[in-house]
Amino acid sequence: MTAEKKKLAILAVGGNSLIVDAKHATVEDQYHAVEETCRHIAGLVKHGWRVVVTHGNGPQVGFILRRSELSRHELHDVPLDSCGADTQGAIGYQVQRAMYNEMRAWPVRPDVATVVTQVLVDREDPSFRKPSKPIGSFMSEQDAKEHRDKSGWDVVEDAGRGWRRVVASPRPMRIVELECIRRLLESDTVVVAVGGGGIPVVEDAKGLLTGAAAVIDKDLATSLLARNLDADLLIISTAVEKVCLNYNKPDQKSLDRITLAEAKQYLADGHFAPGSMKPKVEAIIEFLEAGGKQALITDPAHLLDAIEGRTGTWIVA
Repeated sequence: MTAEKKKLAILAVGGNSLIVDAKHATVEDQYHAVEETCRHIAGLVKHGWRVVVTHGNGPQVGFILRRSELSRHELHDVPLDSCGADTQGAIGYQVQRAMYNEMRAWPVRPDVATVVTQVLVDREDPSFRKPSKPIGSFMSEQDAKEHRDKSGWDVVEDAGRGWRRVVASPRPMRIVELECIRRLLESDTVVVAVGGGGIPVVEDAKGLLTGAAAVIDKDLATSLLARNLDADLLIISTAVEKVCLNYNKPDQKSLDRITLAEAKQYLADGHFAPGSMKPKVEAIIEFLEAGGKQALITDPAHLLDAIEGRTGTWIVA
Protein backbone atom coordinates (compact mmCIF):
# COMPACT_ATOMS: atom_id res chain seq x y z
CA MET A 1 0.00 0.00 0.00
CA THR A 2 1.46 3.38 -0.97
CA ALA A 3 1.60 6.32 1.38
CA GLU A 4 -0.92 8.20 -0.78
CA LYS A 5 -3.55 5.46 -0.35
CA LYS A 6 -3.16 5.11 3.39
CA LYS A 7 -5.44 6.92 5.79
CA LEU A 8 -3.85 9.62 7.95
CA ALA A 9 -4.12 9.72 11.74
CA ILE A 10 -2.90 12.63 13.85
CA LEU A 11 -2.14 11.35 17.34
CA ALA A 12 -1.66 13.69 20.30
CA VAL A 13 0.22 12.31 23.33
CA GLY A 14 0.12 14.23 26.62
CA GLY A 15 3.39 15.45 28.15
CA ASN A 16 2.27 14.27 31.56
CA SER A 17 1.78 10.75 30.20
CA LEU A 18 5.55 10.53 29.77
CA ILE A 19 5.95 10.83 33.54
CA VAL A 20 4.34 7.99 35.45
CA ASP A 21 4.63 9.67 38.86
CA ALA A 22 6.90 12.01 40.83
CA LYS A 23 9.27 9.13 41.65
CA HIS A 24 9.74 8.26 37.97
CA ALA A 25 10.58 11.57 36.33
CA THR A 26 14.16 11.06 35.13
CA VAL A 27 15.02 11.06 31.43
CA GLU A 28 15.40 7.28 31.57
CA ASP A 29 12.00 6.93 33.24
CA GLN A 30 10.44 9.12 30.57
CA TYR A 31 12.01 7.02 27.83
CA HIS A 32 10.49 3.85 29.28
CA ALA A 33 7.08 5.56 29.18
CA VAL A 34 7.73 6.58 25.56
CA GLU A 35 8.62 2.96 24.74
CA GLU A 36 5.27 1.78 26.04
CA THR A 37 3.39 4.43 24.05
CA CYS A 38 5.39 3.68 20.89
CA ARG A 39 4.42 0.02 21.02
CA HIS A 40 0.85 1.13 20.46
CA ILE A 41 1.82 3.71 17.83
CA ALA A 42 3.73 1.03 15.93
CA GLY A 43 0.60 -1.10 16.02
CA LEU A 44 -1.30 1.76 14.40
CA VAL A 45 1.33 1.95 11.65
CA LYS A 46 1.12 -1.84 11.17
CA HIS A 47 -2.63 -1.45 10.72
CA GLY A 48 -1.87 0.60 7.61
CA TRP A 49 -2.13 4.16 8.88
CA ARG A 50 0.14 7.08 8.13
CA VAL A 51 0.82 8.77 11.46
CA VAL A 52 1.84 12.17 12.80
CA VAL A 53 2.62 12.16 16.52
CA THR A 54 2.25 15.37 18.50
CA HIS A 55 3.00 15.63 22.21
CA GLY A 56 2.82 17.82 25.27
CA ASN A 57 5.93 19.16 26.99
CA GLY A 58 4.73 21.05 30.07
CA PRO A 59 6.63 19.08 32.73
CA GLN A 60 9.76 18.92 30.58
CA VAL A 61 9.79 22.68 30.00
CA GLY A 62 9.27 23.10 33.74
CA PHE A 63 12.41 21.04 34.42
CA ILE A 64 14.50 23.23 32.10
CA LEU A 65 13.20 26.41 33.70
CA ARG A 66 13.96 25.06 37.18
CA ARG A 67 17.52 24.15 36.19
CA SER A 68 17.89 27.63 34.76
CA GLU A 69 16.74 29.16 38.04
CA LEU A 70 19.13 27.06 40.11
CA SER A 71 22.13 27.87 37.90
CA ARG A 72 21.40 31.57 37.43
CA HIS A 73 24.48 32.50 39.47
CA GLU A 74 26.65 30.89 36.77
CA LEU A 75 24.68 30.61 33.54
CA HIS A 76 22.27 32.62 31.41
CA ASP A 77 18.51 32.00 31.50
CA VAL A 78 16.96 29.86 28.76
CA PRO A 79 14.21 31.75 26.89
CA LEU A 80 10.83 30.04 26.79
CA ASP A 81 10.83 29.57 23.02
CA SER A 82 14.21 27.80 23.27
CA CYS A 83 12.80 25.58 26.04
CA GLY A 84 10.09 24.54 23.61
CA ALA A 85 12.64 23.80 20.90
CA ASP A 86 14.85 21.84 23.31
CA THR A 87 11.98 19.63 24.47
CA GLN A 88 10.68 19.07 20.94
CA GLY A 89 14.09 17.72 19.98
CA ALA A 90 14.57 15.63 23.12
CA ILE A 91 11.11 14.03 23.15
CA GLY A 92 11.21 13.59 19.37
CA TYR A 93 14.52 11.75 19.71
CA GLN A 94 13.01 9.42 22.31
CA VAL A 95 10.06 8.65 20.02
CA GLN A 96 12.38 8.07 17.05
CA ARG A 97 14.57 5.66 19.01
CA ALA A 98 11.66 3.78 20.56
CA MET A 99 9.90 3.46 17.21
CA TYR A 100 13.09 2.29 15.50
CA ASN A 101 13.64 -0.39 18.12
CA GLU A 102 9.99 -1.47 18.05
CA MET A 103 9.95 -1.81 14.25
CA ARG A 104 13.53 -3.04 13.73
CA ALA A 105 12.48 -6.57 12.67
CA TRP A 106 9.80 -5.48 10.22
CA PRO A 107 10.49 -6.51 6.59
CA VAL A 108 9.70 -2.92 5.54
CA ARG A 109 10.30 -0.34 8.24
CA PRO A 110 9.15 3.27 7.76
CA ASP A 111 11.46 6.11 8.68
CA VAL A 112 10.64 8.23 11.73
CA ALA A 113 11.60 11.93 11.77
CA THR A 114 11.05 14.86 14.11
CA VAL A 115 10.27 18.31 12.77
CA VAL A 116 11.07 21.05 15.28
CA THR A 117 7.96 23.06 14.54
CA GLN A 118 7.25 26.77 14.71
CA VAL A 119 3.63 27.91 14.98
CA LEU A 120 2.65 31.46 14.07
CA VAL A 121 0.51 33.37 16.54
CA ASP A 122 -0.98 36.85 16.37
CA ARG A 123 1.11 39.42 18.25
CA GLU A 124 -2.22 41.16 18.98
CA ASP A 125 -3.77 38.05 20.50
CA PRO A 126 -5.68 39.15 23.65
CA SER A 127 -3.74 36.66 25.80
CA PHE A 128 -0.59 38.78 25.41
CA ARG A 129 -2.38 41.63 27.20
CA LYS A 130 -3.54 39.37 30.03
CA PRO A 131 -1.15 36.41 30.48
CA SER A 132 -2.66 33.60 32.53
CA LYS A 133 -0.74 30.36 31.79
CA PRO A 134 1.44 29.43 34.84
CA ILE A 135 4.91 28.08 34.08
CA GLY A 136 7.96 27.22 36.14
CA SER A 137 8.25 26.77 39.87
CA PHE A 138 6.76 28.67 42.80
CA MET A 139 8.62 31.72 44.11
CA SER A 140 8.53 34.00 47.09
CA GLU A 141 6.84 37.36 46.64
CA GLN A 142 10.23 39.08 46.80
CA ASP A 143 11.73 36.91 44.05
CA ALA A 144 8.61 37.26 41.91
CA LYS A 145 8.67 41.04 42.08
CA GLU A 146 12.40 41.07 41.36
CA HIS A 147 11.80 39.04 38.19
CA ARG A 148 8.93 41.34 37.29
CA ASP A 149 11.13 44.43 37.62
CA LYS A 150 14.39 43.06 36.18
CA SER A 151 13.22 40.45 33.66
CA GLY A 152 9.85 41.84 32.65
CA TRP A 153 7.95 38.76 33.80
CA ASP A 154 4.23 38.76 34.53
CA VAL A 155 3.75 37.17 37.95
CA VAL A 156 0.72 36.24 40.03
CA GLU A 157 0.03 34.89 43.48
CA ASP A 158 -1.34 31.35 43.24
CA ALA A 159 -3.97 30.59 45.89
CA GLY A 160 -1.64 30.98 48.87
CA ARG A 161 0.89 28.48 47.48
CA GLY A 162 3.37 31.10 46.33
CA TRP A 163 4.02 33.25 43.30
CA ARG A 164 4.44 32.02 39.73
CA ARG A 165 5.32 33.40 36.35
CA VAL A 166 2.44 33.52 33.86
CA VAL A 167 2.67 33.81 30.09
CA ALA A 168 0.27 34.22 27.20
CA SER A 169 -1.51 31.25 25.62
CA PRO A 170 -2.37 32.55 22.14
CA ARG A 171 -4.36 30.64 19.55
CA PRO A 172 -2.33 28.90 16.83
CA MET A 173 -2.73 30.48 13.39
CA ARG A 174 -0.30 28.80 10.99
CA ILE A 175 2.15 25.90 11.15
CA VAL A 176 5.34 27.22 9.58
CA GLU A 177 6.79 23.81 8.65
CA LEU A 178 3.49 22.41 7.32
CA GLU A 179 4.77 21.65 3.81
CA CYS A 180 7.85 19.90 5.22
CA ILE A 181 5.57 17.67 7.31
CA ARG A 182 3.40 17.00 4.27
CA ARG A 183 6.38 15.94 2.14
CA LEU A 184 7.61 13.57 4.84
CA LEU A 185 4.18 11.94 4.99
CA GLU A 186 4.20 11.52 1.22
CA SER A 187 7.41 9.47 1.60
CA ASP A 188 5.66 7.23 4.19
CA THR A 189 7.63 8.69 7.11
CA VAL A 190 6.18 8.64 10.62
CA VAL A 191 6.44 12.28 11.69
CA VAL A 192 6.80 13.79 15.16
CA ALA A 193 5.72 17.44 14.99
CA VAL A 194 4.09 20.40 16.76
CA GLY A 195 5.56 19.27 20.09
CA GLY A 196 4.17 21.21 23.02
CA GLY A 197 1.79 23.02 20.68
CA GLY A 198 4.73 24.27 18.63
CA ILE A 199 7.22 27.04 19.27
CA PRO A 200 5.14 30.26 19.26
CA VAL A 201 6.50 32.84 16.84
CA VAL A 202 5.24 36.23 15.73
CA GLU A 203 5.78 37.90 12.37
CA ASP A 204 6.86 41.49 11.72
CA ALA A 205 5.98 43.73 8.77
CA LYS A 206 8.84 42.25 6.73
CA GLY A 207 7.72 38.68 7.38
CA LEU A 208 10.57 37.97 9.81
CA LEU A 209 9.81 35.60 12.68
CA THR A 210 10.63 36.14 16.36
CA GLY A 211 10.08 33.67 19.20
CA ALA A 212 7.41 34.65 21.72
CA ALA A 213 7.33 34.01 25.48
CA ALA A 214 4.09 32.07 25.29
CA VAL A 215 2.61 28.57 25.41
CA ILE A 216 0.25 27.24 22.74
CA ASP A 217 -2.33 24.66 23.76
CA LYS A 218 -1.10 21.31 22.40
CA ASP A 219 -4.54 20.02 21.50
CA LEU A 220 -5.57 23.17 19.61
CA ALA A 221 -2.31 23.08 17.63
CA THR A 222 -2.84 19.38 16.91
CA SER A 223 -6.35 20.14 15.69
CA LEU A 224 -4.98 22.85 13.38
CA LEU A 225 -2.44 20.39 11.98
CA ALA A 226 -5.14 17.76 11.44
CA ARG A 227 -7.29 20.28 9.58
CA ASN A 228 -4.39 21.50 7.43
CA LEU A 229 -3.45 17.93 6.46
CA ASP A 230 -7.07 16.80 5.86
CA ALA A 231 -6.54 13.99 8.35
CA ASP A 232 -8.94 11.06 8.33
CA LEU A 233 -8.77 10.71 12.11
CA LEU A 234 -7.75 12.90 15.04
CA ILE A 235 -6.74 10.86 18.10
CA ILE A 236 -6.18 12.45 21.49
CA SER A 237 -4.41 10.07 23.85
CA THR A 238 -5.06 10.82 27.48
CA ALA A 239 -5.19 9.17 30.92
CA VAL A 240 -8.65 7.61 30.59
CA GLU A 241 -10.04 4.87 28.38
CA LYS A 242 -13.23 6.81 27.67
CA VAL A 243 -14.63 10.29 28.17
CA CYS A 244 -17.15 10.44 31.00
CA LEU A 245 -20.01 12.65 32.05
CA ASN A 246 -20.11 13.50 35.77
CA TYR A 247 -16.53 12.26 36.07
CA ASN A 248 -15.61 10.78 39.48
CA LYS A 249 -19.19 11.17 40.72
CA PRO A 250 -21.63 8.39 41.72
CA ASP A 251 -23.58 8.91 38.49
CA GLN A 252 -20.50 8.83 36.22
CA LYS A 253 -21.39 7.74 32.69
CA SER A 254 -18.86 6.74 30.05
CA LEU A 255 -19.40 7.77 26.44
CA ASP A 256 -18.85 5.32 23.60
CA ARG A 257 -19.92 7.31 20.55
CA ILE A 258 -21.33 10.83 20.38
CA THR A 259 -22.07 13.32 17.63
CA LEU A 260 -20.55 16.74 17.16
CA ALA A 261 -23.81 18.32 18.31
CA GLU A 262 -23.82 16.23 21.48
CA ALA A 263 -20.18 17.10 22.20
CA LYS A 264 -20.98 20.82 21.91
CA GLN A 265 -23.95 20.44 24.23
CA TYR A 266 -21.98 18.52 26.87
CA LEU A 267 -19.27 21.19 26.66
CA ALA A 268 -21.83 23.97 27.12
CA ASP A 269 -23.31 22.10 30.09
CA GLY A 270 -19.92 22.18 31.84
CA HIS A 271 -19.19 18.46 31.87
CA PHE A 272 -15.52 18.86 30.87
CA ALA A 273 -13.00 20.44 33.22
CA PRO A 274 -10.70 23.27 32.08
CA GLY A 275 -7.09 22.15 31.80
CA SER A 276 -8.25 18.55 31.49
CA MET A 277 -10.89 17.23 29.09
CA LYS A 278 -12.30 20.61 28.01
CA PRO A 279 -9.45 21.68 25.65
CA LYS A 280 -9.41 18.18 24.12
CA VAL A 281 -13.10 18.30 23.29
CA GLU A 282 -12.77 21.89 22.04
CA ALA A 283 -9.94 20.82 19.72
CA ILE A 284 -12.03 17.97 18.34
CA ILE A 285 -15.03 20.25 17.81
CA GLU A 286 -12.85 22.62 15.75
CA PHE A 287 -11.56 19.69 13.68
CA LEU A 288 -15.04 18.33 12.95
CA GLU A 289 -16.56 21.74 12.26
CA ALA A 290 -13.84 22.34 9.66
CA GLY A 291 -14.73 19.18 7.75
CA GLY A 292 -13.09 16.38 9.74
CA LYS A 293 -15.10 13.18 9.87
CA GLN A 294 -14.20 11.50 13.14
CA ALA A 295 -12.08 11.77 16.28
CA LEU A 296 -11.15 9.42 19.09
CA ILE A 297 -10.22 9.92 22.74
CA THR A 298 -8.69 7.02 24.67
CA ASP A 299 -5.57 6.02 26.62
CA PRO A 300 -2.45 4.55 24.96
CA ALA A 301 -3.05 1.02 26.27
CA HIS A 302 -6.44 0.83 24.54
CA LEU A 303 -5.45 2.57 21.31
CA LEU A 304 -5.56 -0.48 19.04
CA ASP A 305 -8.75 -1.85 20.60
CA ALA A 306 -10.29 1.57 20.09
CA ILE A 307 -9.18 1.74 16.45
CA GLU A 308 -10.98 -1.56 15.92
CA GLY A 309 -14.12 -0.12 17.50
CA ARG A 310 -14.07 -2.00 20.80
CA THR A 311 -13.53 0.90 23.20
CA GLY A 312 -12.64 4.58 23.48
CA THR A 313 -14.92 7.55 22.90
CA TRP A 314 -15.64 8.28 19.24
CA ILE A 315 -16.89 11.72 18.23
CA VAL A 316 -18.32 11.95 14.73
CA ALA A 317 -19.54 14.80 12.54
